Amino acid sequence: MYSIRIQYLAIFGSIVLLIFILFLIRRQRLKEEYSILWLIFGVIFLGLSIWRDGVDFIAELVGIAYPPAALFLILLMALFVIMIEFSTIISRISNINTHLAQDVALLKSEIEELKKELESTKIS
Repeated sequence: MYSIRIQYLAIFGSIVLLIFILFLIRRQRLKEEYSILWLIFGVIFLGLSIWRDGVDFIAELVGIAYPPAALFLILLMALFVIMIEFSTIISRISNINTHLAQDVALLKSEIEELKKELESTKIS
């Protein structure tokens, strides 16, 4: 009876996570391209919540003696994958920002030169 209650709670939590992610996407607070990993892992957790022996199977497959530890391993792997993905996105955005700052500096320099040329032609 106790394990069924935990299973229902896990299913409910996974569904709430998926609904929350979809809500964030719909409200445009989370872009679709960044939400794919969250949706994938939400579905994985929902699948593990529904498949009662899934955690036991994964624990046995990996060689973990205590099945709930396999669940923590899956959670940590999910977080690491998401962190790596966001790190690559942040790196790409940082490079874009650097190039944009350089372009703005060049444009400012050109504007200053054009202003000086315009002033010198007005004086002459």
